[in-house]
Amino acid sequence: MGSTQGARPGRSVRPRADPAAPHSQGAASTAPTRDGRRLYYMHRPGRNENRSSLVVFESGLACTRSYWAAVQREFDDYAATVVYDRSGLGRSAPDTAPRGLRRLADDLVDLLDHLTERFAAPRLVLVGHSWGGPIVRVAAADRPDRIVGTVLVDPTDEFCDELFTAASRRAARTGQRLSAALARLGALRLAYRDVLAALPADARADFRAEGFTVAAMRTRAAELACHTTDLELLRRTDPDRRELAVTIVSADSPSTGISARSRAAIDAAHRRRAARTHGRHVVAERCGHMVPTQRPGLVAAEIVRIIEEYGPGGRIVR
Repeated sequence: MGSTQGARPGRSVRPRADPAAPHSQGAASTAPTRDGRRLYYMHRPGRNENRSSLVVFESGLACTRSYWAAVQREFDDYAATVVYDRSGLGRSAPDTAPRGLRRLADDLVDLLDHLTERFAAPRLVLVGHSWGGPIVRVAAADRPDRIVGTVLVDPTDEFCDELFTAASRRAARTGQRLSAALARLGALRLAYRDVLAALPADARADFRAEGFTVAAMRTRAAELACHTTDLELLRRTDPDRRELAVTIVSADSPSTGISARSRAAIDAAHRRRAARTHGRHVVAERCGHMVPTQRPGLVAAEIVRIIEEYGPGGRIVR
């Protein structure tokens, strides 16, 4: 399907003011990985008629579960949602093994297996932002009978040649060193004031406490170390399944670390991927890379569309 210029945002919900109220992101629990680590997650139940669908969110580099709170708020209680922290982020145990894409996807698969058993959810929708996009794609290929669709929000794409240039690699290394230095000074959160402001108060407090630490930047570095190798592997293996419902949401504006030239190259890669997978391409207008906090209603609307069209009662195979 061709590009779509935006979509109607989801319904807004006021943040809970009662400090004794449940957390806006749901109830906390942990899931085991195959090697015994624990992944911290939060589950927010949905309406009875939609309990056969479960939406699982995957963040980009160094982002904790809190990053998705604005989308969950727009999503309201339409269907159940799960947000989680990858190993070494937020409240999840660190990992001593290399943090390559296959390792990250295996952790997500372990979480999905746990959630399917615990909540008896036969249909999963996976949502990934930035580096979370490739993680979601690889995990979806491992559980084809359970995944009804994916929403890839301004995802990293291996067919964007800009990512393989020397300039891009230098920028990534520079960004990592700067982020680590700011974390040591306790100043990194100042660069993300707009992101924090978009979140409900409880998630904002969690993100401020957990998202900008030296440990988080150490995990970011571990994931970034495998970045180019993982992108090259994706080019060779192509994990995408053509029968899976896919929506790709692209930003349309330059942002920190993404020049106008890079933005154009990224969006071109997104269009090609949507065409190759017979997917849907949506443009978030006047929006930079942080689409989940800048256009949460748009992301929520695309999730709802997949559930209604391809979930229980709708078409399953494209």
